[in-house]
Amino acid sequence: MNTLLANQSLRPFNTFGIDATARYFMEADSVTALQNALRLPEIQGLPLLVLGGGSNLLLTRDFEGFVLKISLKGIELVGEDEYFYYVRAGAGENWHGFVQHCIAKGWAGVENLSLIPGTVGAAPMQNIGAYGVELKDVFYELQALAIADSSLHTFSHSDCRFGYRESIFKYEAKGKYIITSVTFCLRKTPQINISYGAIRQTLEAMGIAAPTIADVSRAVIHIRQGKLPDPAHLGNAGSFFKNPEIPKAQYEELKARYPDLPAYPTEQPDRMKIAAGWLIEQCGWKGKRVGNTGAYKNQALVLVNYGGASGAEIWQLAQQIQASVAERFGVQLQAEVNVV
Repeated sequence: MNTLLANQSLRPFNTFGIDATARYFMEADSVTALQNALRLPEIQGLPLLVLGGGSNLLLTRDFEGFVLKISLKGIELVGEDEYFYYVRAGAGENWHGFVQHCIAKGWAGVENLSLIPGTVGAAPMQNIGAYGVELKDVFYELQALAIADSSLHTFSHSDCRFGYRESIFKYEAKGKYIITSVTFCLRKTPQINISYGAIRQTLEAMGIAAPTIADVSRAVIHIRQGKLPDPAHLGNAGSFFKNPEIPKAQYEELKARYPDLPAYPTEQPDRMKIAAGWLIEQCGWKGKRVGNTGAYKNQALVLVNYGGASGAEIWQLAQQIQASVAERFGVQLQAEVNVV
C-alpha cells in the first residue's frame, strides 16, 4: 500500500471482473498518502482514475494513466445532539460494512441502504439510494482533497447539490476532488421506512409486525440477494441503468398503453420515476445471453459478465438495450455505471 506500481491488472479492483491494465496504480490509506501520490513525478500529466470499490465502473479499455485506489478507513462518532448522532467514516470503508456497524450501534437511517456495493466515499458522488431512502437523507458533510493543489475542503449538504443518482461531483466538480471522509447525521429514534418496494411484504413473511432497524436491514438484504448476483461469482456492477424520470404527461400516455408499468412520484410534481428494469424486461432482455454478457435472469437492470467478456462487449450490450427501450417506449435510459 502507498507504493506506486506499473502495469497493474485492474481485474481484482472492479466487480465486473474486467481484465484491464493501468499504466500506474497506487492504493492510498491516508490523506498524506493521497497528497504524496498526486506529487509523484511519474504521474504528472497523465489521466487520473480515482477508484473506490470498483462496483460502479465498467472498464472498456486499458487505462493509460494513473489509477488511485482510496483505502482510507475508520468510523468515529464525532458528535451528538438531542436527536442525532454525527458519524464520520473514511472514504475507503466498505459501504455495507459501515451500514452494519451503524445498525449494531443503534444509529438509525441507513438500514434501507444495506448491501449496496461500493465504498463510503463513492456514496455521495451518485447519491446512492434504495427502498425509499437516499444518501442525501442521512448526509451531513464531507471532506475532499482538491486534486489541483492537494488542499482540503469541506462540502455541506447544499454544496453537494444532490439529485436523483447525482451530485456536484458528477458535474461541475467532476475530476477536481477526491472524497476522503463523509459525516452522517443518524437518528437516535428510528423512523422506520417500509413503504417502498417489497420490504413490508418481506417483513410480514418473516413474521415481524414491529420491525427494528436490524429487521429492516435483514429484509432488504433478503430482497437484494434474491435479485442481484454476487460479484464474486458472476461479474456485475449492480443496477446498470438509472430509473428514468419522465414528464407526467408522457407517463400518463405510457400508463394508458401499459397498465402494469411500475412508477413512483418524484420530488418534482410534474415528473414520475418509472422502473428501468420493467422496460428492459418488456423488450425481451431479461435472462438473455449475448456471447459472454447478458441481462441477469432475476433482474433485467443488472448486466453480467459470464466470464471472459470485455468491457467493450458489455457496453455494446448496454447500448443495444438502450436502443430497444427508446424504440419501444420513447424513453432514453441513462447508465448509472461510470464507463471508462
